[in-house]
Amino acid sequence: MCFGWVLTLGGVAQAAEVNLYTTREPGLIRPLLDAYTARSGVKVNTVFVEKGLAERVAAEGARSQADLVMTVDIGNLIELVDRDLAQPVRSAALEAAVPAPLRDSEGRWFGLSMRARVLYADRGLSDLSAATYEELADPKWKGKVCLRSGQHPYNTALISAFLVRHGAEKTEAWLKGVKANLARKAAGGDRDVARDIAADLCEVGLANSYYVGLMRSGRGGPDQQKWGEAIKVVLPTFEGGGTHVNVSGAIVARNAPNRDEAVKLLEYLVSDEAQALYARTDYEYPVKPGAAVDPLLSAFGTLAIDTTPLVEIARNRKAASLLVDKVGFDN
Repeated sequence: MCFGWVLTLGGVAQAAEVNLYTTREPGLIRPLLDAYTARSGVKVNTVFVEKGLAERVAAEGARSQADLVMTVDIGNLIELVDRDLAQPVRSAALEAAVPAPLRDSEGRWFGLSMRARVLYADRGLSDLSAATYEELADPKWKGKVCLRSGQHPYNTALISAFLVRHGAEKTEAWLKGVKANLARKAAGGDRDVARDIAADLCEVGLANSYYVGLMRSGRGGPDQQKWGEAIKVVLPTFEGGGTHVNVSGAIVARNAPNRDEAVKLLEYLVSDEAQALYARTDYEYPVKPGAAVDPLLSAFGTLAIDTTPLVEIARNRKAASLLVDKVGFDN
């Protein structure tokens, strides 16, 4: 870990800093961290851990330099709590900014931004305004659906939400129905769903909302820009429910050497400034009520968030994963 130092009248003192361990791609959060440093003067040391984040923090134990730990999925966030790697935080600023369903009642985790699991569709399709997740298993979509792996955390979270709402028997039947409708093997990434719709390989698919902004903005190159423009986006819902959302979020690490700075950074990330940056640079939905949503997301329509508790979704992830394997979804 790299540490900065400043000169004071009394000699040499350690500069204010905070250590962030994150599974989030550095380029997506760098604008927020740079803005925080510019505002506060606090250096943010970032450690990108693509896989095994909880295992790493646990292995480091009391020696860990992690102050704030950020994940891009509720399951990974809850795992940190379940492994006793988080410490509770009481903050009026955090509790005022983050709605109760998007944070832990004991202050051990906080949602920072949301992404919706939306329907990418061929622009030629009509009458999709009332689309549901359940109807993806309808035989009318046979050979017309593209998805990434059912074992990817984004899809496992959705399947887990389906499981909480409908139970194991109906979820298994739904997975079999969706698999029967696939135009290709469940593989690749969310952007590949748009690519394959643009190539007329399929007509619909599920993917995260923010990828549309990343593609259409040209940040992924001209090919991805064409994919983003080739699709339309619909906000599907569960029958009798709302649109499934997942969160990026963070915990203050149990052994944080710079705990106070970690809390301050966490509070900044739910401020008006940071929430606007999330929306503008990452095309994600802010968690803070009233925060501006990027016009690209607003064009999708009003997001009615499904009320299935995120904690219940996280707790049922293993069961959802087992069902994916049971039906051979990715085979």
